[in-house]
Amino acid sequence: MSNMLTPSQKASALLISMGPERAAKVIRHLSDTDVERLSLEISKLRRVDSNEMEAIVEDFYGMYLTQKVITEGGVIQAKEILEKAFGPQLASSYLDRVSRSMRVKIFDFIRKADYKNLVSVLQNEHPQTIALALAYAGANQSSLVLGELHKDIRVDVVERIAKLDNPHPEFLKVLEKVLESKLSTMITLEVQEIGGVHHAADIMNRVERGIEKHVFDELNQKNPSLVQQIREKMFVFEDIINLDDNSVQLFIREVDAKDLAVALKIANNDLLDVFFRNMSSRMQETIKSDMEYLKNVRMSDVEKAQQRIVAIVRRLEEEGQLVISKGGLDDVFV
Repeated sequence: MSNMLTPSQKASALLISMGPERAAKVIRHLSDTDVERLSLEISKLRRVDSNEMEAIVEDFYGMYLTQKVITEGGVIQAKEILEKAFGPQLASSYLDRVSRSMRVKIFDFIRKADYKNLVSVLQNEHPQTIALALAYAGANQSSLVLGELHKDIRVDVVERIAKLDNPHPEFLKVLEKVLESKLSTMITLEVQEIGGVHHAADIMNRVERGIEKHVFDELNQKNPSLVQQIREKMFVFEDIINLDDNSVQLFIREVDAKDLAVALKIANNDLLDVFFRNMSSRMQETIKSDMEYLKNVRMSDVEKAQQRIVAIVRRLEEEGQLVISKGGLDDVFV
């Protein structure tokens, strides 16, 4: 099925279906890196049957239409049009995926910086400056920086990231110039949106649980409603119970069996049922046997195994292979 293909494989299949002349016109607009990656995928791509190809074309059309209506009429009008065309769940999926590709480029040099270099540059800056820089950095990168900051600064920075709105453009230009002079060797890697609750949640999803607990305990004393907003946007191991069966089957195939046994050692019956009903009988027997023989498992090992599984789920979402609904709708497998 087409949803088993990676985004690069889908793009390669689409280029092949266009024929050499049309594909060449598209490739002229791509970066050297993208051309190299797609050329490699085309050379490795297996035969794609007609049903798979139809699904790929439909997905491409949905993404194209979404970007077109957003550009011409804005997000609100686009949402109405897309819901009529595709239904609320697919419309939400398309809007989320396209919005990521349309985010404003700024502070792009930060994306290439090693997090230790960022710590050196930012650790003596005002918390608001740190918050702005981390809002434009990658979530994983930001979580590492956050872990190196003084514990009192962490709380302030996370609160400021979550409450960021639209900083004045002139201020951003000045700040960007100052930071770029300190990180002059850095180059752009990807587009990233500015701050907000979603970004704060994305960062907090990736920090160690001890840091997560401290930040939320402290921030809860100052702003409990903000803590609730951030937590609602986070995806943790226990949230897997809300994924549909197809999504669970997809990520289980990529999880190490040892991590599954350790992660499920303290899971409740409802969560165990979600995992076991989406495994083959043979895999169930193996995992249950491994769990039975696991003795004296440290809580830290369980948490690390759970975090590795969550990281796989989040990667698959970022690749567009599954969708974690954030608005109370059922999750969608795409």
